[in-house]
Amino acid sequence: MNKNKRLIIIGAGGHGRVIADLAVRSGYGDIGFADDHATGAWMGFPVLGTTAELEAFHDDRTVFVIGIGNNHIREKIASAHDLPWATLVHPSAQIGLGVCIGAGTVVMANAVLNAGAVVGAHCIINTGAVVEHDNRLMDYVHISPKAALGGTVTVGARTHIGIGAVVRNNIDIGADCVVGAGAVVVRHLTEPAVYAGVPAVWLKNHV
Repeated sequence: MNKNKRLIIIGAGGHGRVIADLAVRSGYGDIGFADDHATGAWMGFPVLGTTAELEAFHDDRTVFVIGIGNNHIREKIASAHDLPWATLVHPSAQIGLGVCIGAGTVVMANAVLNAGAVVGAHCIINTGAVVEHDNRLMDYVHISPKAALGGTVTVGARTHIGIGAVVRNNIDIGADCVVGAGAVVVRHLTEPAVYAGVPAVWLKNHV
């Protein structure tokens, strides 16, 4: 279905290259990058131009995805450009019944989204992450590799859940939070801040 479409990945760094691999596995036959600093090609995928040229690339067969891990940068780019955003799901990901995934979101290898989960736009569900039943993830959230969210968890916009973090069921995490790698969240996190530890506690204000 995707082999006749062109996918332009915004950002040719490490995360963008992982998305290129995901795109190949999702059947895209024509893949390129847009990047303000990189030139040339990576694994045969060309850097076609800069972000200032994105609208010029837009035609009936072209879709776009943002290959940048920083939540705030993804939001800035998506808000600045009215483009058709692709949603990419790795073939090895497990997607449950009733799951909704927003435009521009990427779901990486071996991730699990269980029944009734709702994921907003331009999110990253990274390698091996578990998003349990009835979770609600707002736009621009990043769930890092091997992080696990119990059932009925809510995560606010632009929040980053670090590698291997665990969030207990029925927890609300507000917008613009950072949960450190390996943290265990057992209470609601309402203020935009950095949280770390077992159990996770306030570490510093989020700058």
